[in-house]
Amino acid sequence: MTTGLEQLHPASQRTVFSKGSILARLWRRPNGKAGLIILAVFVLLGLASLVGLSPYAPNAQNVFHGLKGPSASHLFGTDAYGRDVLSRVQSGIVLSLQISVVAVVICTALGTLGGVVAGYLGSWISAAIMGVTDLLFAIPSILLALAIVTALGHGWFNSAMAVGIGYTPIFVRVVRGPVLAVRQADYVRAGYLLGYSRTRLLFRHVLPAVWSVLAVQVTLALGWAVLTEASLSFLGLGPPPPAASLGLMVSEGTNLAGVAWWLLVAPAVAVVALVVGFNLVGDGLRDALDLAGDRG
Repeated sequence: MTTGLEQLHPASQRTVFSKGSILARLWRRPNGKAGLIILAVFVLLGLASLVGLSPYAPNAQNVFHGLKGPSASHLFGTDAYGRDVLSRVQSGIVLSLQISVVAVVICTALGTLGGVVAGYLGSWISAAIMGVTDLLFAIPSILLALAIVTALGHGWFNSAMAVGIGYTPIFVRVVRGPVLAVRQADYVRAGYLLGYSRTRLLFRHVLPAVWSVLAVQVTLALGWAVLTEASLSFLGLGPPPPAASLGLMVSEGTNLAGVAWWLLVAPAVAVVALVVGFNLVGDGLRDALDLAGDRG
């Protein structure tokens, strides 16, 4: 049975993820479809590496086949140690996605909590949270990540922590805005008058208004995280060798680009394609959610 408060609640916020319609609409958007296809290819490459279906072991060396160009036996060529570049790119994709997903989970959890508390509770708590957020915003995300990973040390989880904390202020801002708007909506005010608890209003009527914005932000943040992790690895602050990090491979390939162009091109294209894939999905998801809201 539908209550009077639920009737006041905008349909778009109640049904935005219902019945799988969003995924279908995302697939019908050209940018969403292209992004999903790109990401599916990379996920399959990563899974193949995890289950041992790479052409070679990522760290298997053969000095007699060092710096060989692309061929039938080594599609992306080999590096100075005779390691298969394609196999290392596949392993690098796994590492990059692993770090990016963990980083985005961290910044989503911290940022959503901070944004909801700042927007819903208000008072001095909101001022304190936004003060810290503004302070962190004054520091570029990459510099903040550099400082954190330098303090924590090398390792994939430390890189994920650095990237996640660096992007947390963005999520605080993104979440706080819709929460502030919804808190003043008629259906929330009606809930107060009906004696509903803050917890019920929060989980039943405030948070659903945030999901659509948050979903788009998460998708875009995954692309940023891939790029930031690659930047840290390029500077030598990512997972240490012999881990196959895409950023580190780009750094190593830069020094040999004149004699072995494939060492630079293969990992660089992988990073760019991953970022583009996530951005396309984010754009498509934004369009799909707008459509859902218009038709709600």
